[in-house]
Amino acid sequence: MKRFHFSLRPVATLRSHRKAQAREAFAASIQVFIHAEESLALMRSRVAMFETAIHAGRRDRFSGAGEAEALAAYRHECAAEAAAERELAAAREAMERRRAEYLEAHRQVEVLQRLEDKARAAHRQEVSREEQAAFDEFAGQRRARSQPALSS
Repeated sequence: MKRFHFSLRPVATLRSHRKAQAREAFAASIQVFIHAEESLALMRSRVAMFETAIHAGRRDRFSGAGEAEALAAYRHECAAEAAAERELAAAREAMERRRAEYLEAHRQVEVLQRLEDKARAAHRQEVSREEQAAFDEFAGQRRARSQPALSS
């Protein structure tokens, strides 16, 4: 029986390696996205704390200097929250890009896998056909040996 040889094996190995790299890059981008989400949640909770502190401070005595400091700090926290939202959006975009790259790499590996499966099936069919031809030849030879030769 002939041994199966897939001529695109080096390409399949290369694509498999690229798929693994794309999967790792995608996983790293997910981690960055999760970190950005956590950072944004932290910023939002700090802004909410500032808002409640400012509202609570207005109920008591009004101090212009204290109010100015609190508003400056509040604006600073709002700017940090907006920056965290931009970072989250950038992380989401990068994650989607990495997901698309991973899916494309996976698709390319799948294409080669299907090609290899088809080549294996064709190889098996060819080997089976050759074996059947050999069995038929063998049976024909046995039949010819068992029958006496016709003489006229």
